[in-house]
Amino acid sequence: MHLKESIYRDQTIRLAHGNGGRLMRELIEQVFAKHLKNELLDINTDAAYLPFDVALGDIMMTTDGFTVEPLEFPGGNIGSLAVHGTVNDLAVSGAKPLYLTLNAFIEEGFEISVLDRIVASLARACVECGVKVVAGDTKILRRGQGGGVYLATTGMGQRLTKQIIGLHRIQVGDMLLLSGTAGDHGTAVLLAREQFGLMGSLKSDAASVLPITEALMEIDGLRFMRDPTRGGVATIAHEISQAVRQSVRLYEARIPYNQQTKVVCDLLGYDPLYMACEGRVLAVVAPECAEIAVLKLHALGYVDARVVGQIELGRAHAFIETELGGERILQELEDDPLPRIC
Repeated sequence: MHLKESIYRDQTIRLAHGNGGRLMRELIEQVFAKHLKNELLDINTDAAYLPFDVALGDIMMTTDGFTVEPLEFPGGNIGSLAVHGTVNDLAVSGAKPLYLTLNAFIEEGFEISVLDRIVASLARACVECGVKVVAGDTKILRRGQGGGVYLATTGMGQRLTKQIIGLHRIQVGDMLLLSGTAGDHGTAVLLAREQFGLMGSLKSDAASVLPITEALMEIDGLRFMRDPTRGGVATIAHEISQAVRQSVRLYEARIPYNQQTKVVCDLLGYDPLYMACEGRVLAVVAPECAEIAVLKLHALGYVDARVVGQIELGRAHAFIETELGGERILQELEDDPLPRIC
């Protein structure tokens, strides 16, 4: 039976697509399994068998949820974002991502053609990142109870390095390195909402950071890595300062920005340091390794990678040294200036 002869006959999701019967089976087979099929995905079982070589390293796990609005934006959609977000949480923890589970919460009335497009994008991102979706679940929400589609994922990977990284390893004098321009994802999603009459060619930075983390893990002086998603670079700076009970200084003149991101944020009163990134790494490295780390990333094509700050002796707070030589406190984020960006 062809897709248009079955699942597409209604064109939109019905509550019956979640009742466990024929329509639900068709939805799973003809949308999800069609795009995500692999040798480990068996839609007729309740659990997946995962071949791990435990001798290689520890197994690591993460979980995440995605509610981005709009569902499709320049540079990706909620499907590819779900893969990149989950893969990146594993990568910055020192793991090689291998397996994902996927839960889809779909609103009644949602267009099946859009769902097919989202799942196809999710599948392409899996191939690019070298991961497989091995299990999943589908739930249908009543009309008006969801934002079209929400996705929830669990990711599993294997830590292939003996180097322990974490906030507890950070020392006074260590340097902060940012792998690329700040705030592009949040700003691209903001533009895609078309609320302010602004247009541009800015794309989300959503991508796997695994090449970045693998390069950084070759450096003995690597202390810590994080992908600055919700809350952006400024929020990670605060997290570091609170963890080590010291000051974090960022250098305004060194932070790389896409010009469109800077212009849009200036016009609308947003600070790009608080805007989400979905394909960047903020790393802390020993001072003697900072230049080596930057050169490594430049050689891989991450030409905007720079040292953007330093850990200093002082009270636990984050601040930025302005281009004019002054200092400005970076306040901790409380109200969400831009909800549903990831």
